[in-house]
Amino acid sequence: MNTERSSSRAALPLLWLVGGASRLTILAIPPILALLIIDLGLSGTQVGILNAIPTALFSLVAIPGALLIARVGAVNATIFGLLLTAAGSALRGAAPSVLTLFAATVVMSAGVALMQPALPPLVRQWSPKRISFATAIYTNGLLCGEIIPVALAGTLLVVLGSGWRGTLVFWSVWPVLIAVLVFFTQPGGKGQPIIRNRRWMPDWRDPLVWKVGLALGANNQLYFCTNAFLPGLLLQNGQTELIGPALSALNAGQLPASFLILAFASRIERRRWPLIAAGVVGLASIVGIVLSPSGWGIITAAALIGFSCAVGLTILFSLPALLVGSDDVSRLSAGSMAIGYSMAVAISLIAGAVWEYAGDAVFAFLPIAVTLIFIIVCPLMIDFRRQRS
Repeated sequence: MNTERSSSRAALPLLWLVGGASRLTILAIPPILALLIIDLGLSGTQVGILNAIPTALFSLVAIPGALLIARVGAVNATIFGLLLTAAGSALRGAAPSVLTLFAATVVMSAGVALMQPALPPLVRQWSPKRISFATAIYTNGLLCGEIIPVALAGTLLVVLGSGWRGTLVFWSVWPVLIAVLVFFTQPGGKGQPIIRNRRWMPDWRDPLVWKVGLALGANNQLYFCTNAFLPGLLLQNGQTELIGPALSALNAGQLPASFLILAFASRIERRRWPLIAAGVVGLASIVGIVLSPSGWGIITAAALIGFSCAVGLTILFSLPALLVGSDDVSRLSAGSMAIGYSMAVAISLIAGAVWEYAGDAVFAFLPIAVTLIFIIVCPLMIDFRRQRS
């Protein structure tokens, strides 16, 4: 019993580091985007493509990720994903043109996409008695991985003295180091038997795949679309001074939620109400952003969106390990991620088209708000109390 608890505790730092590595290299781009535009001559469309590649790959590679997990095990799939992420990030730093930058971004994003469906099986394998807490740990790492590159961007540009290329190479080092740590310090030791799953392809006829996937998609699109369309709304309203503070509040608002879930993980495990509450708060916050007459109101609403997205993401990521047997964790995770990230891309395109057709940025938030119904309704149709064999 003591050995099991010690193994679970040893897993938590590794899960946090892997979670962080799934976002470090991706979020390294926004703070240096202006330098990329100047150096490589990126157009507005090319910037949009660069930003869309990771989300698209998260959807496209999720199912191949499940196949990889079935063949080599979750630990080896994670290590491979980390190394592929590092290689892609380093190649981005050496990219001589826009096309090679896109290609390297595809490689990097594919590495991250392979890691993501491996994390729920790792939680189940390394920390079976504390699934919600362990999921909250790696999600906290993921959120910190979104913030750290932004916070350190200016310092790195000065210290490294090699512009955006040196920054991208710097962030490529960390996934390699984390891969080495996972290989040598994984619970049970590096010589432990590989746990392979017989089944890897998501069962698209299974309602649970769609319930979790649609709820995840609603949560994802709220985060990605708010980041994408909030600046346009504020620009249209002549409130450009609010763009920076509102986006900072949106992303910083995720951390308090993450730490709150860490503190109360055992109490909210197998409860649907926090997920429903996150959807309601997100919907109310969208209304607040559109209707609030004050800058502080908009900033507060943005922070609440970040808070609700972090709550939703953590709970939804924990569901595969909680609701199905070991053989089905990776394929439920992969299926729900394929649906969830595809949905985020689709709603982004729809919201942009609605904005263009209506000629008013306010209307971009209409499909975002409507889609949130899935995160409110789907949990009502999931049996949170029972683990399916």
